[in-house]
Amino acid sequence: MALEDRLYPLLKVYDRIPQRLKNCVGAVYRVLPQKWKWGAEYPKFKKLIRESLEWDEDDIREYQVKQLRTTLLRAQATCPWYQKKFAEFKFHPENLLSTEDIQNAPFLEKRDIQDHLNELVSSEYPESKRLYITTGGSTGVPVGFYLQKGVSRPKEQAFLEAMWQRVGWKQGSRMVLIRGHVTTESSKGKISSYDATRNWLLMSSAHLTDERMPEYLEQIEKFKPNFLHIYPSAALQIVEYLERTHQAWRIPVQALLCGSERLNLPQKHILERAFGCKVYRWYGHSERAVLAGEGVSTDLFYFWPLYGYTEFGEPDDLGYQEVIATSFHNNVMPLIRYRTGDYVKLATPDYPHEFPWPAAVEVAGREQEFLISATGRKISLTMFNMHDSIFDNLYAVQFYQKQPGVAEFRYKPTRNFNPSQLENIQKGIRSKLGDDFEISFRQVEEMERTSRGKHRWLISEL
Repeated sequence: MALEDRLYPLLKVYDRIPQRLKNCVGAVYRVLPQKWKWGAEYPKFKKLIRESLEWDEDDIREYQVKQLRTTLLRAQATCPWYQKKFAEFKFHPENLLSTEDIQNAPFLEKRDIQDHLNELVSSEYPESKRLYITTGGSTGVPVGFYLQKGVSRPKEQAFLEAMWQRVGWKQGSRMVLIRGHVTTESSKGKISSYDATRNWLLMSSAHLTDERMPEYLEQIEKFKPNFLHIYPSAALQIVEYLERTHQAWRIPVQALLCGSERLNLPQKHILERAFGCKVYRWYGHSERAVLAGEGVSTDLFYFWPLYGYTEFGEPDDLGYQEVIATSFHNNVMPLIRYRTGDYVKLATPDYPHEFPWPAAVEVAGREQEFLISATGRKISLTMFNMHDSIFDNLYAVQFYQKQPGVAEFRYKPTRNFNPSQLENIQKGIRSKLGDDFEISFRQVEEMERTSRGKHRWLISEL
Protein backbone atom coordinates (compact mmCIF):
# COMPACT_ATOMS: atom_id res chain seq x y z
CA MET A 1 0.00 0.00 0.00
CA ALA A 2 1.15 3.58 -0.67
CA LEU A 3 2.88 5.39 2.18
CA GLU A 4 0.55 8.34 1.56
CA ASP A 5 -2.45 6.15 2.39
CA ARG A 6 -0.76 4.57 5.40
CA LEU A 7 0.19 7.94 6.84
CA TYR A 8 -3.02 9.78 5.96
CA PRO A 9 -4.72 8.97 9.34
CA LEU A 10 -1.66 10.45 11.12
CA LEU A 11 -1.86 13.82 9.36
CA LYS A 12 -3.42 15.59 12.35
CA VAL A 13 -0.67 14.23 14.61
CA TYR A 14 1.98 15.53 12.20
CA ASP A 15 0.33 18.95 12.18
CA ARG A 16 0.66 19.20 15.97
CA ILE A 17 4.39 18.49 16.29
CA PRO A 18 6.93 21.36 16.50
CA GLN A 19 7.98 22.92 13.19
CA ARG A 20 11.64 22.02 13.68
CA LEU A 21 10.73 18.32 13.99
CA LYS A 22 8.37 18.64 11.00
CA ASN A 23 11.26 20.00 8.94
CA CYS A 24 13.47 17.01 9.80
CA VAL A 25 10.76 14.43 9.15
CA GLY A 26 9.63 16.20 6.01
CA ALA A 27 13.12 16.49 4.55
CA VAL A 28 13.60 12.72 4.86
CA TYR A 29 10.16 11.97 3.41
CA ARG A 30 10.67 14.37 0.50
CA VAL A 31 13.65 12.45 -0.92
CA LEU A 32 11.89 9.06 -0.91
CA PRO A 33 11.11 7.64 -4.38
CA GLN A 34 7.66 8.55 -5.69
CA LYS A 35 6.83 4.85 -6.02
CA TRP A 36 7.39 4.40 -2.29
CA LYS A 37 5.24 7.39 -1.41
CA TRP A 38 2.40 6.68 -3.82
CA GLY A 39 2.68 2.91 -4.17
CA ALA A 40 2.93 0.43 -7.04
CA GLU A 41 -0.18 1.72 -8.83
CA TYR A 42 1.24 5.22 -9.27
CA PRO A 43 3.82 4.34 -12.00
CA LYS A 44 1.20 2.15 -13.71
CA PHE A 45 -1.16 5.11 -14.04
CA LYS A 46 1.71 7.34 -15.20
CA LYS A 47 2.53 4.80 -17.92
CA LEU A 48 -1.12 4.47 -18.94
CA ILE A 49 -1.45 8.24 -19.27
CA ARG A 50 1.66 8.51 -21.46
CA GLU A 51 0.56 5.71 -23.76
CA SER A 52 -3.02 6.94 -24.06
CA LEU A 53 -1.95 10.28 -25.52
CA GLU A 54 -1.21 8.36 -28.73
CA TRP A 55 -4.58 6.58 -28.83
CA ASP A 56 -7.25 7.27 -31.40
CA GLU A 57 -11.00 7.23 -30.73
CA ASP A 58 -11.28 3.47 -31.34
CA ASP A 59 -8.55 2.75 -28.78
CA ILE A 60 -10.26 4.98 -26.22
CA ARG A 61 -13.66 3.39 -26.82
CA GLU A 62 -12.20 -0.10 -26.43
CA TYR A 63 -10.59 0.82 -23.12
CA GLN A 64 -13.79 2.42 -21.80
CA VAL A 65 -15.95 -0.58 -22.70
CA LYS A 66 -13.50 -2.88 -20.94
CA GLN A 67 -13.45 -0.72 -17.80
CA LEU A 68 -17.23 -0.27 -17.79
CA ARG A 69 -17.81 -4.02 -17.98
CA THR A 70 -15.30 -4.61 -15.17
CA THR A 71 -16.90 -1.96 -12.95
CA LEU A 72 -20.49 -3.04 -13.65
CA LEU A 73 -19.89 -6.75 -13.21
CA ARG A 74 -18.07 -6.25 -9.92
CA ALA A 75 -20.86 -3.96 -8.69
CA GLN A 76 -23.49 -6.55 -9.57
CA ALA A 77 -21.55 -9.34 -7.89
CA THR A 78 -20.51 -7.59 -4.67
CA CYS A 79 -22.64 -4.47 -3.98
CA PRO A 80 -26.19 -5.14 -2.64
CA TRP A 81 -27.62 -1.79 -3.79
CA TYR A 82 -26.56 -2.36 -7.40
CA GLN A 83 -27.77 -5.97 -7.31
CA LYS A 84 -31.23 -4.76 -6.35
CA LYS A 85 -31.30 -1.78 -8.73
CA PHE A 86 -29.98 -3.70 -11.74
CA ALA A 87 -32.69 -6.33 -11.22
CA GLU A 88 -35.34 -3.64 -10.87
CA PHE A 89 -34.26 -2.00 -14.15
CA LYS A 90 -33.69 -5.36 -15.88
CA PHE A 91 -30.13 -4.24 -16.60
CA HIS A 92 -27.57 -6.97 -17.38
CA PRO A 93 -23.92 -5.78 -17.30
CA GLU A 94 -22.74 -8.88 -19.14
CA ASN A 95 -24.65 -7.64 -22.20
CA LEU A 96 -22.77 -4.34 -22.38
CA LEU A 97 -21.06 -4.16 -25.78
CA SER A 98 -20.68 -0.39 -26.23
CA THR A 99 -20.46 2.69 -24.03
CA GLU A 100 -23.99 3.66 -25.08
CA ASP A 101 -25.38 0.52 -23.42
CA ILE A 102 -24.76 2.00 -19.98
CA GLN A 103 -27.72 4.32 -20.57
CA ASN A 104 -29.95 1.38 -19.63
CA ALA A 105 -28.50 1.35 -16.09
CA PRO A 106 -30.12 3.33 -13.23
CA PHE A 107 -28.81 6.67 -12.03
CA LEU A 108 -27.08 7.01 -8.67
CA GLU A 109 -28.21 10.09 -6.70
CA LYS A 110 -26.43 11.77 -3.79
CA ARG A 111 -29.43 10.84 -1.63
CA ASP A 112 -28.86 7.17 -2.50
CA ILE A 113 -25.33 7.38 -1.11
CA GLN A 114 -26.51 9.16 2.02
CA ASP A 115 -29.21 6.55 2.70
CA HIS A 116 -27.52 3.36 1.47
CA LEU A 117 -23.76 3.82 1.93
CA ASN A 118 -23.05 0.35 3.32
CA GLU A 119 -25.02 -1.34 0.52
CA LEU A 120 -22.91 0.48 -2.08
CA VAL A 121 -19.65 -0.85 -0.66
CA SER A 122 -18.19 -4.01 -2.17
CA SER A 123 -18.28 -7.07 0.08
CA GLU A 124 -15.08 -8.22 -1.64
CA TYR A 125 -12.86 -5.69 0.18
CA PRO A 126 -12.25 -5.48 3.95
CA GLU A 127 -12.38 -2.23 5.88
CA SER A 128 -8.57 -2.06 5.87
CA LYS A 129 -8.69 -1.42 2.10
CA ARG A 130 -11.17 1.48 2.41
CA LEU A 131 -10.46 5.19 2.90
CA TYR A 132 -13.47 7.15 4.13
CA ILE A 133 -13.92 10.65 2.67
CA THR A 134 -16.72 13.19 2.85
CA THR A 135 -17.47 16.19 0.66
CA GLY A 136 -20.01 18.95 0.32
CA GLY A 137 -19.23 19.14 -3.38
CA SER A 138 -20.55 22.18 -5.25
CA THR A 139 -24.03 21.95 -3.75
CA GLY A 140 -23.73 21.89 0.03
CA VAL A 141 -25.14 18.36 0.15
CA PRO A 142 -22.73 16.32 2.35
CA VAL A 143 -21.86 12.92 0.92
CA GLY A 144 -19.64 10.30 2.56
CA PHE A 145 -18.05 7.56 0.47
CA TYR A 146 -15.07 5.20 0.27
CA LEU A 147 -11.97 5.31 -1.89
CA GLN A 148 -9.69 2.34 -2.46
CA LYS A 149 -6.46 2.57 -0.51
CA GLY A 150 -3.38 2.25 -2.67
CA VAL A 151 -5.33 3.06 -5.85
CA SER A 152 -7.63 6.10 -5.72
CA ARG A 153 -5.20 8.70 -4.37
CA PRO A 154 -2.15 7.56 -6.41
CA LYS A 155 -4.36 7.64 -9.50
CA GLU A 156 -5.52 11.17 -8.70
CA GLN A 157 -1.94 12.31 -8.18
CA ALA A 158 -0.78 10.83 -11.49
CA PHE A 159 -3.56 12.54 -13.47
CA LEU A 160 -3.14 15.90 -11.69
CA GLU A 161 0.57 15.85 -12.44
CA ALA A 162 -0.13 15.04 -16.10
CA MET A 163 -2.36 18.13 -16.33
CA TRP A 164 -0.02 20.45 -14.43
CA GLN A 165 2.85 19.40 -16.71
CA ARG A 166 1.02 21.20 -19.50
CA VAL A 167 2.13 24.48 -17.87
CA GLY A 168 5.64 23.36 -16.88
CA TRP A 169 5.16 21.70 -13.49
CA LYS A 170 7.71 19.00 -12.60
CA GLN A 171 8.70 16.95 -9.57
CA GLY A 172 10.31 19.19 -6.96
CA SER A 173 8.63 22.41 -8.08
CA ARG A 174 8.29 24.88 -5.22
CA MET A 175 4.69 25.84 -4.54
CA VAL A 176 2.75 28.30 -2.44
CA LEU A 177 -0.72 26.99 -1.57
CA ILE A 178 -3.51 29.45 -0.75
CA ARG A 179 -6.54 27.18 -0.79
CA GLY A 180 -8.30 26.61 2.50
CA HIS A 181 -5.45 25.67 4.81
CA VAL A 182 -6.29 26.74 8.38
CA THR A 183 -3.19 28.35 9.90
CA THR A 184 -4.93 29.76 12.99
CA GLU A 185 -8.35 30.40 14.52
CA SER A 186 -7.24 33.92 15.43
CA SER A 187 -8.09 36.76 13.07
CA LYS A 188 -4.72 38.29 14.03
CA GLY A 189 -2.76 35.01 13.98
CA LYS A 190 -0.12 33.62 11.65
CA ILE A 191 -0.88 33.41 7.94
CA SER A 192 1.42 30.57 6.89
CA SER A 193 3.12 27.29 7.75
CA TYR A 194 5.81 25.30 5.96
CA ASP A 195 5.14 21.78 4.66
CA ALA A 196 8.57 20.18 4.60
CA THR A 197 7.27 16.91 3.10
CA ARG A 198 6.73 18.70 -0.22
CA ASN A 199 8.69 21.94 0.16
CA TRP A 200 5.48 23.95 -0.01
CA LEU A 201 4.45 27.12 1.79
CA LEU A 202 0.86 26.77 3.03
CA MET A 203 -0.93 30.10 3.44
CA SER A 204 -4.35 30.97 4.80
CA SER A 205 -7.02 31.94 2.28
CA ALA A 206 -9.07 33.56 5.06
CA HIS A 207 -6.76 36.41 6.11
CA LEU A 208 -6.40 38.27 2.79
CA THR A 209 -7.27 41.68 4.21
CA ASP A 210 -5.62 44.97 3.26
CA GLU A 211 -3.93 44.97 6.66
CA ARG A 212 -2.33 41.53 6.20
CA MET A 213 -1.70 41.57 2.45
CA PRO A 214 1.85 43.02 2.72
CA GLU A 215 2.75 39.98 4.86
CA TYR A 216 1.51 37.65 2.12
CA LEU A 217 3.52 39.42 -0.57
CA GLU A 218 6.65 39.52 1.59
CA GLN A 219 6.49 35.81 2.48
CA ILE A 220 5.76 34.71 -1.10
CA GLU A 221 8.63 36.84 -2.40
CA LYS A 222 10.98 35.37 0.19
CA PHE A 223 9.90 31.78 -0.61
CA LYS A 224 10.39 32.24 -4.40
CA PRO A 225 7.84 29.66 -5.61
CA ASN A 226 7.64 28.23 -9.10
CA PHE A 227 3.84 27.98 -8.89
CA LEU A 228 0.90 29.33 -6.94
CA HIS A 229 -1.69 26.63 -6.19
CA ILE A 230 -4.53 28.93 -5.26
CA TYR A 231 -8.30 29.35 -5.00
CA PRO A 232 -9.45 31.62 -7.85
CA SER A 233 -11.18 33.84 -5.30
CA ALA A 234 -7.92 34.27 -3.35
CA ALA A 235 -5.99 35.16 -6.52
CA LEU A 236 -8.62 37.76 -7.43
CA GLN A 237 -8.43 39.28 -3.94
CA ILE A 238 -4.67 39.72 -4.36
CA VAL A 239 -5.16 41.40 -7.74
CA GLU A 240 -7.84 43.72 -6.35
CA TYR A 241 -5.49 44.76 -3.54
CA LEU A 242 -2.62 45.42 -5.95
CA GLU A 243 -4.84 47.58 -8.14
CA ARG A 244 -6.25 49.57 -5.21
CA THR A 245 -2.77 50.27 -3.86
CA HIS A 246 -1.27 51.00 -7.31
CA GLN A 247 1.19 48.12 -7.12
CA ALA A 248 2.26 45.44 -9.57
CA TRP A 249 2.92 41.76 -8.93
CA ARG A 250 6.71 41.45 -8.60
CA ILE A 251 7.30 37.76 -7.88
CA PRO A 252 7.89 35.78 -11.11
CA VAL A 253 6.02 32.45 -11.20
CA GLN A 254 5.57 29.95 -14.02
CA ALA A 255 1.82 29.53 -13.60
CA LEU A 256 -1.19 29.70 -11.30
CA LEU A 257 -2.92 26.37 -10.65
CA CYS A 258 -6.59 27.18 -10.05
CA GLY A 259 -9.09 24.49 -9.05
CA SER A 260 -11.98 23.90 -6.61
CA GLU A 261 -13.86 27.09 -7.55
CA ARG A 262 -15.32 28.37 -10.77
CA LEU A 263 -13.09 30.77 -12.70
CA ASN A 264 -14.62 32.20 -15.86
CA LEU A 265 -12.58 33.30 -18.88
CA PRO A 266 -12.72 37.08 -18.25
CA GLN A 267 -11.49 36.49 -14.69
CA LYS A 268 -8.79 34.13 -15.95
CA HIS A 269 -7.53 36.78 -18.36
CA ILE A 270 -7.46 39.36 -15.55
CA LEU A 271 -5.27 37.02 -13.50
CA GLU A 272 -2.95 36.25 -16.41
CA ARG A 273 -2.36 39.95 -17.06
CA ALA A 274 -1.83 40.74 -13.38
CA PHE A 275 0.48 37.81 -12.56
CA GLY A 276 2.21 37.77 -15.96
CA CYS A 277 1.89 34.01 -16.43
CA LYS A 278 -0.41 31.21 -17.53
CA VAL A 279 -3.42 30.41 -15.36
CA TYR A 280 -4.35 26.72 -15.49
CA ARG A 281 -7.87 25.50 -14.60
CA TRP A 282 -9.24 22.02 -14.01
CA TYR A 283 -12.43 20.41 -12.79
CA GLY A 284 -12.88 17.33 -10.62
CA HIS A 285 -14.48 16.18 -7.41
CA SER A 286 -13.60 14.26 -4.26
CA GLU A 287 -15.52 11.18 -5.40
CA ARG A 288 -12.81 10.59 -8.05
CA ALA A 289 -15.22 9.65 -10.84
CA VAL A 290 -14.56 12.49 -13.29
CA LEU A 291 -11.65 14.80 -14.08
CA ALA A 292 -11.15 17.45 -16.74
CA GLY A 293 -8.42 20.00 -17.34
CA GLU A 294 -7.43 22.66 -19.82
CA GLY A 295 -5.20 21.80 -22.72
CA VAL A 296 -1.93 23.48 -23.67
CA SER A 297 -3.12 25.82 -26.43
CA THR A 298 -6.87 26.10 -25.75
CA ASP A 299 -9.05 27.06 -22.78
CA LEU A 300 -11.33 24.03 -23.16
CA PHE A 301 -11.79 21.57 -20.30
CA TYR A 302 -10.94 18.10 -21.66
CA PHE A 303 -12.52 15.14 -19.84
CA TRP A 304 -10.02 12.34 -19.31
CA PRO A 305 -11.55 9.23 -20.94
CA LEU A 306 -9.30 6.88 -18.92
CA TYR A 307 -10.17 8.40 -15.56
CA GLY A 308 -13.85 7.47 -15.72
CA TYR A 309 -16.76 7.40 -18.14
CA THR A 310 -18.60 10.71 -18.43
CA GLU A 311 -22.09 11.30 -19.77
CA PHE A 312 -23.90 14.60 -20.13
CA GLY A 313 -27.58 15.16 -19.40
CA GLU A 314 -30.09 16.97 -21.58
CA PRO A 315 -29.27 20.68 -22.19
CA ASP A 316 -31.26 23.21 -20.19
CA ASP A 317 -32.50 26.53 -21.56
CA LEU A 318 -28.99 28.01 -21.36
CA GLY A 319 -27.29 25.00 -22.94
CA TYR A 320 -25.81 23.57 -19.73
CA GLN A 321 -25.75 19.78 -19.26
CA GLU A 322 -25.34 17.85 -16.03
CA VAL A 323 -22.15 15.81 -15.57
CA ILE A 324 -23.00 12.14 -14.99
CA ALA A 325 -19.98 10.04 -14.05
CA THR A 326 -19.07 6.36 -13.75
CA SER A 327 -15.87 5.66 -11.85
CA PHE A 328 -13.03 3.40 -13.00
CA HIS A 329 -10.53 1.60 -10.74
CA ASN A 330 -12.27 2.13 -7.38
CA ASN A 331 -13.27 -1.46 -6.62
CA VAL A 332 -14.18 -0.67 -3.01
CA MET A 333 -17.14 1.54 -3.92
CA PRO A 334 -17.89 1.96 -7.62
CA LEU A 335 -20.04 4.93 -8.61
CA ILE A 336 -22.24 4.16 -11.62
CA ARG A 337 -24.09 6.89 -13.51
CA TYR A 338 -23.54 9.22 -10.57
CA ARG A 339 -25.41 12.52 -10.91
CA THR A 340 -22.82 15.04 -9.74
CA GLY A 341 -25.07 18.12 -9.68
CA ASP A 342 -22.41 20.01 -11.68
CA TYR A 343 -23.17 21.44 -15.12
CA VAL A 344 -21.05 22.18 -18.17
CA LYS A 345 -21.48 23.81 -21.54
CA LEU A 346 -19.95 21.50 -24.14
CA ALA A 347 -17.79 22.71 -27.00
CA THR A 348 -19.28 22.36 -30.47
CA PRO A 349 -17.62 19.86 -32.86
CA ASP A 350 -16.21 22.68 -35.02
CA TYR A 351 -14.24 24.11 -32.08
CA PRO A 352 -10.50 23.27 -32.38
CA HIS A 353 -9.75 20.28 -30.12
CA GLU A 354 -6.32 19.19 -28.86
CA PHE A 355 -7.53 15.74 -27.83
CA PRO A 356 -10.22 13.39 -29.21
CA TRP A 357 -12.07 13.67 -25.88
CA PRO A 358 -15.29 15.36 -24.74
CA ALA A 359 -14.57 19.02 -24.03
CA ALA A 360 -16.42 21.88 -22.31
CA VAL A 361 -16.09 25.61 -22.81
CA GLU A 362 -17.40 26.30 -19.31
CA VAL A 363 -17.91 24.47 -16.03
CA ALA A 364 -20.64 25.74 -13.69
CA GLY A 365 -19.42 24.17 -10.47
CA ARG A 366 -18.86 25.80 -7.10
CA GLU A 367 -19.09 29.58 -7.26
CA GLN A 368 -16.77 32.03 -5.48
CA GLU A 369 -18.92 32.51 -2.38
CA PHE A 370 -17.79 34.12 0.87
CA LEU A 371 -18.75 34.66 4.47
CA ILE A 372 -17.60 38.06 5.74
CA SER A 373 -16.10 38.29 9.23
CA ALA A 374 -16.44 41.20 11.66
CA THR A 375 -12.94 42.39 10.71
CA GLY A 376 -13.64 42.17 6.97
CA ARG A 377 -11.97 38.83 6.24
CA LYS A 378 -13.45 36.90 3.30
CA ILE A 379 -13.88 33.21 4.11
CA SER A 380 -14.44 31.07 1.02
CA LEU A 381 -17.16 28.45 1.38
CA THR A 382 -14.84 26.05 -0.42
CA MET A 383 -13.00 25.78 2.91
CA PHE A 384 -16.01 23.92 4.30
CA ASN A 385 -15.62 21.05 1.85
CA MET A 386 -14.71 18.81 4.80
CA HIS A 387 -13.04 15.45 4.16
CA ASP A 388 -13.73 13.90 7.56
CA SER A 389 -16.96 12.69 9.17
CA ILE A 390 -18.13 16.06 10.50
CA PHE A 391 -21.18 16.28 8.21
CA ASP A 392 -22.14 12.62 8.38
CA ASN A 393 -25.90 12.01 8.70
CA LEU A 394 -26.83 15.42 7.30
CA TYR A 395 -28.86 15.65 4.10
CA ALA A 396 -27.91 19.27 3.45
CA VAL A 397 -26.15 22.27 4.98
CA GLN A 398 -26.43 25.99 4.30
CA PHE A 399 -25.10 29.29 5.65
CA TYR A 400 -27.25 32.40 6.05
CA GLN A 401 -25.68 35.83 6.62
CA LYS A 402 -27.10 39.34 6.77
CA GLN A 403 -24.40 41.22 8.73
CA PRO A 404 -20.59 40.91 8.85
CA GLY A 405 -19.27 38.61 11.54
CA VAL A 406 -22.63 36.94 12.22
CA ALA A 407 -24.10 33.93 10.43
CA GLU A 408 -26.48 31.04 10.86
CA PHE A 409 -25.61 27.47 9.94
CA ARG A 410 -28.68 25.51 8.85
CA TYR A 411 -28.68 21.74 8.67
CA LYS A 412 -31.15 19.08 7.64
CA PRO A 413 -30.51 15.79 9.50
CA THR A 414 -31.13 12.24 8.34
CA ARG A 415 -32.92 9.69 10.52
CA ASN A 416 -29.52 8.45 11.73
CA PHE A 417 -28.40 11.85 13.01
CA ASN A 418 -27.48 11.90 16.70
CA PRO A 419 -27.77 15.27 18.47
CA SER A 420 -24.41 14.56 20.11
CA GLN A 421 -22.81 15.11 16.66
CA LEU A 422 -23.71 18.80 16.84
CA GLU A 423 -20.81 19.54 19.17
CA ASN A 424 -18.26 18.29 16.60
CA ILE A 425 -20.02 20.20 13.81
CA GLN A 426 -19.90 23.40 15.85
CA LYS A 427 -16.24 22.89 16.75
CA GLY A 428 -15.24 22.17 13.13
CA ILE A 429 -17.05 25.18 11.69
CA ARG A 430 -15.82 27.58 14.36
CA SER A 431 -12.24 26.47 13.73
CA LYS A 432 -12.64 27.49 10.09
CA LEU A 433 -14.40 30.79 10.80
CA GLY A 434 -12.05 32.13 13.47
CA ASP A 435 -12.50 34.33 16.50
CA ASP A 436 -14.08 37.33 14.74
CA PHE A 437 -17.27 35.43 13.91
CA GLU A 438 -20.49 34.61 15.75
CA ILE A 439 -22.21 31.50 14.40
CA SER A 440 -25.55 30.02 15.44
CA PHE A 441 -26.93 26.62 14.46
CA ARG A 442 -30.46 25.75 13.41
CA GLN A 443 -32.07 22.50 12.33
CA VAL A 444 -34.48 22.92 9.40
CA GLU A 445 -36.86 20.77 7.40
CA GLU A 446 -36.04 22.30 4.01
CA MET A 447 -33.35 24.54 2.52
CA GLU A 448 -33.80 27.62 0.38
CA ARG A 449 -33.11 26.80 -3.28
CA THR A 450 -32.46 28.60 -6.54
CA SER A 451 -35.23 29.21 -9.09
CA ARG A 452 -33.96 26.08 -10.90
CA GLY A 453 -34.38 24.01 -7.72
CA LYS A 454 -30.66 23.70 -6.98
CA HIS A 455 -29.52 23.75 -3.37
CA ARG A 456 -27.57 26.84 -2.29
CA TRP A 457 -24.56 26.80 0.00
CA LEU A 458 -25.04 30.43 0.99
CA ILE A 459 -27.94 32.83 1.42
CA SER A 460 -26.37 36.27 1.85
CA GLU A 461 -28.02 39.63 2.26
CA LEU A 462 -24.72 41.53 2.39
